[in-house]
Amino acid sequence: MDGFAVSVRASRRVLLAGLFAALAGGFWGGAANAADASVAVAANFTAPAKEIAAKYKELTGYAVDLSFGASGQFYTQISQGAPFDIFLSADNERTEKAIKEGFAVPGSAFTYAVGKLVLWSADPALIDKDGAVLKKGTFTHLSLANPKAAPYGAAAVETLNALGLYKSVESKIVTGENIGQTFQFIVSKNAELGFVAYSQVINVKGGSQWVVPEKLYSPIVQDAVLLKHGENNTVAKGFYKFLKGKQATDIIKRYGYVLKDGK
Repeated sequence: MDGFAVSVRASRRVLLAGLFAALAGGFWGGAANAADASVAVAANFTAPAKEIAAKYKELTGYAVDLSFGASGQFYTQISQGAPFDIFLSADNERTEKAIKEGFAVPGSAFTYAVGKLVLWSADPALIDKDGAVLKKGTFTHLSLANPKAAPYGAAAVETLNALGLYKSVESKIVTGENIGQTFQFIVSKNAELGFVAYSQVINVKGGSQWVVPEKLYSPIVQDAVLLKHGENNTVAKGFYKFLKGKQATDIIKRYGYVLKDGK
């Protein structure tokens, strides 16, 4: 009897373990299958990335999960083991660093876009064609992205310094965590104007803007890199390759970016 009781208890344990494994497999399996690859995308590239991912799914049937945020924050997450397969940064420094520190596949970095900085306001009468509103200072809040985490924020600070205006407007600056939040500050009128990516406003009707001369800030060279997590993921590698193709680059150019060759 004792042996039988032990056998029954052991069988129950096996059955329970199998049940929990099945439940866990169903739960986690569903989460994993929600998308076939995971991509960390700099917030300025939100709209084109969504369009490119939709086109890729249309052509291949494979879904790509896109996460948007500041490049610096993404790099921190990647260095801590976040399971991203591809990183679309808003600069080329963090992609190079990812390769050097062993988080990305050597030789996989390439420039997918070169961005443009613009001073934008929802008020159609606020910003003049030369950006003189910055010198006049006739505003209460100026929005820009965190320069430590977002390259467009760094470009904004660089522009203000080049114009000799940073100190005069510093007390009016409202900092967004990323360029997406920065844009929302302006849309919601929590800031009258701010520096954002040209791609964010190229299709926005109304408002006023000044496309910042490129001589006022360092080129915003945006690189992509295949991360070690995606090295053996055929979907991730397919999407990585798709980013270089004509269908993707046509979308990228429609949003006001230029490619590395200036086209």
